[in-house]
Amino acid sequence: MSKNRKPARGVSPCNATAMRKASRRLTQLYDDALEPCGLRSTQFAILAELDRRSLEPPTMRQLADALVMDRSALGHNLRPLERDELIALDESEEDRRRHVVMTPQGKAKFKEAARLWQTAQDRFYEVFGQSQATDLRATLLAIAYDERLATLRD
Repeated sequence: MSKNRKPARGVSPCNATAMRKASRRLTQLYDDALEPCGLRSTQFAILAELDRRSLEPPTMRQLADALVMDRSALGHNLRPLERDELIALDESEEDRRRHVVMTPQGKAKFKEAARLWQTAQDRFYEVFGQSQATDLRATLLAIAYDERLATLRD
């Protein structure tokens, strides 16, 4: 496989197709970097979100919303983390909602994984450029959190 592939002739004008291709490429990069610690990029993203919210652990709904993921997909992704005791689901005494928290083992795994993640992040900056990467991330997050793009109905 060529290191510097060019798009094929007749490239699809579909934005979703281009996004998915780029997403698969970056997932390969980050999964490769995280492989020594046994996490996948989807699992790392969950732990990173939980780390950011450690003072106020999110409910399942809040975590799903933050990750732009439906609750059933989140549940599917949480099961291996819970099985490996990296996260726990704590029921709130006030309203019986379940909050997702990182366990001490999860915090240690996240710390280990963050170093590996940084190697992928640095590689992306090296190839794509830090300024371009920052602009791209801002654009992608604007797309991810724009509710008008969730449906065709206004």
